[in-house]
Amino acid sequence: MELVWLVDRAAGLVSYVVLYLAVLTGIFYNAERFGVLQDAARRVHVEVSVLATLLLFGHAAVGLLDTWLVVDGQVPQPAYSTTYLLAGVVVGAGGLTLIVVAILGFLDPRRFQRPWTPQVVHAFAYSGFAFATVHAAAVGTDVVGLVRPALVAGSAFLVYVLALRLAIRLRVGGSAPSDA
Repeated sequence: MELVWLVDRAAGLVSYVVLYLAVLTGIFYNAERFGVLQDAARRVHVEVSVLATLLLFGHAAVGLLDTWLVVDGQVPQPAYSTTYLLAGVVVGAGGLTLIVVAILGFLDPRRFQRPWTPQVVHAFAYSGFAFATVHAAAVGTDVVGLVRPALVAGSAFLVYVLALRLAIRLRVGGSAPSDA
């Protein structure tokens, strides 16, 4: 049963890293003012996002099994309460739900008409990533001292890049094309 725990943690870690790359490349995807970064993002964003989605579904499946084993008493309780564990699982499920809706905004844009455009729906991926970050920081690791600072720094970098992109789009950062 320890194998389930190890696979769950490994799948979660790899999923988060690939999801991070999907979000980062998504920020640069339509940002012409970023030149080579946009070119790189356009080459890999869809493939990285598909891989992140598959890994997330795998992590969710193994994670549910791992959670069931804890709740059922078949494996030892983590260092926190079952209630805290279940709350973390709910946050992770919320993140996965938002990411799936974001993917649907991309795959089936006709489903999403006014007032929410497919682009707005696809932007749900940012909220899904935020939920995934909270999930990872709360219940995703036993190496809290190392991982939480990395999550905070990585998230701060994404917020910075997104703010920079929005500033350019709003022409706060200088003259930018209207589609930046």
